[in-house]
Amino acid sequence: MKLDLDDAALFLRVAELGSLSAVARERHAPVSLVSRTLVRLEERCGVRLMHRSTHGLSLTDEGDTFAAHARRMLDTRDELAVAFRHKRAGPSGWVRVSVSPVLAETLILPSLPSLYEAHPQVQLEVLADDRVCDLARDGVDVAVRTGVVPGDNQVARQIGEHGRRLCASPDYLARFGTPQHPDELAAHRLVTSSVSPWLNRWPWAAHAGQPEGTSYLPQGNTRTDNSAVLLSLALRGLGIARLNDLVTQPYMARGELVPVLDDWFDRGRIPVYAVMLRERHRLPKLRACIDHWVQWLSQAPA
Repeated sequence: MKLDLDDAALFLRVAELGSLSAVARERHAPVSLVSRTLVRLEERCGVRLMHRSTHGLSLTDEGDTFAAHARRMLDTRDELAVAFRHKRAGPSGWVRVSVSPVLAETLILPSLPSLYEAHPQVQLEVLADDRVCDLARDGVDVAVRTGVVPGDNQVARQIGEHGRRLCASPDYLARFGTPQHPDELAAHRLVTSSVSPWLNRWPWAAHAGQPEGTSYLPQGNTRTDNSAVLLSLALRGLGIARLNDLVTQPYMARGELVPVLDDWFDRGRIPVYAVMLRERHRLPKLRACIDHWVQWLSQAPA
């Protein structure tokens, strides 16, 4: 298969903008040239890469696969060009990071000013989603995940750790009271996850008098598939939730959240990993970001 990397770059831009004419205007080229490039790519690949309709353009399944590989090929080209420069200005290029919305807000976004100051040539694309992405298919450079085991073709580096604790807003506790024993939770409003069953297992503390390895299974009044919404529900006084303490620490410090039943439930220590494809984990731009996050988390309050 003979592929021109410039054609691949044009294809990715068409996929991003969803319009041949928009890409043509951006490149000061006729629409017919952009269209011929797309047709040429499809002929060389032997498959249809895009659906065309009066509503616009969309990627086929084969187009999704091609886009992921095209990003990697273009990244490799850019990295090769950097490697051959006689004078390096430091790590550079785009880094696509997949992370949950709540960790994006509490870890990635606050770290960006100092990251950009240390590495001005690095650029980040933050993909904030609770789902577990496919690194190769989705063209993701780094996935920030908690408590996972990487696949055979992946490398994981621990960048920190966190615990979990039950908490609620002062407003909620003023209205419904502060439970003193887990048996009282049955009379309370509880906020749970609708997509991560393991988050709905609240492990007992060792001295709670419960069988080892068992957990309290909350019957939630409100459920959500989004970790950021889970935090927001607790802050708005909708109930008691079990939340990541990296996330809750600033709210605890400001008195916006209050710990609940700390003596009864195990807070644990859960590792936070940066997961990468094995063939990419040594790239300077990825190592620069991960080194920065290791330092950032090491300075976070316990």
